[in-house]
Amino acid sequence: MMTRVSAAEDLVARLRETGDASLPTPYVELDRAAWSGLRENHPMSLTGDDLSRLRGLGDRLDLEEVEDVYLPLSRLLHFYVEAVHGLRLATSEFLGDRPRRVPFVVGVAGSVAVGKSTTSRILRELMSRWPHTPRVELVTTDGFLYPNAELEARGLLQRKGFPESYDRRALLRFVADVKSGTPVVRAPQYSHLTYDVLDEPLEVPRPDVLIVEGLNVLQPPAVRPDGENAAALSDYFDFSVYVDADPADVRRWYVERFLRLRETAFADPQSYFHRYAGLSDEEARETATGIWEAINAPNLDRNIAPTRDRATLVLTKGADHAVTRIRLRKI
Repeated sequence: MMTRVSAAEDLVARLRETGDASLPTPYVELDRAAWSGLRENHPMSLTGDDLSRLRGLGDRLDLEEVEDVYLPLSRLLHFYVEAVHGLRLATSEFLGDRPRRVPFVVGVAGSVAVGKSTTSRILRELMSRWPHTPRVELVTTDGFLYPNAELEARGLLQRKGFPESYDRRALLRFVADVKSGTPVVRAPQYSHLTYDVLDEPLEVPRPDVLIVEGLNVLQPPAVRPDGENAAALSDYFDFSVYVDADPADVRRWYVERFLRLRETAFADPQSYFHRYAGLSDEEARETATGIWEAINAPNLDRNIAPTRDRATLVLTKGADHAVTRIRLRKI
């Protein structure tokens, strides 16, 4: 499968070919070295033990990666949080309202196995150590998947993770309630062991920052039957991150992770995927590749990758899982 090239990237490529790369673009693109320099004196607050706790299965995240990539991003987000808060204070003053701090919402999108969950956990850890945002909550959209029984009734069990497999109204209502300052909002939880939604919801007290992580969080607004656009989840985001990589690399990471899961999560007799625990390496590779090609690759190509240009910032990873370049939307 070929990498989908964004309209902006295609424009830049054509401008370079014609020798006229001076025309404006909504993005600034930096390599890792240039991005790392933007950290300046932003303090390093994570340790190796923290990374061991936060690192996802298969991620090769180390302290150098945090220093080069995530500390500059943390610094940028700090600027965003304070700037947005200042703008809202100005609006409150104009309206004569009592000023209050509105939760800052960050969306994190990307493919299965690309490392967006680790990115979200790192951002949560870094942002929770700022003086003005001690309460940072992380919610994944997995909990807003329809239960397996409902997916099966709708004929969607083999399309789990596609946009239509989520209760999008409930997800939108959840983020809207958080953004509006509801004291406690409840979010459904998901078990990767049983591969289903849990009965017990997660209580989210009013956070300073909410990170919403999921495959399709940057989906554009749907068109209602009357022709009007419905609200989009990203309407409530103050900042968004898309974790990107070549699909061939993501496929390889997915297969490698599947092989390791045989000895960990799949080995649990209660696991939905326990039947895969006894597969040989060859059988596991064949099974994982089949799942990728039937479900994850089409979802990435049709639904996830096209939302990349909607992100505020794109982290692009190389074949070794390390971030190699960063693209930031300027306007």
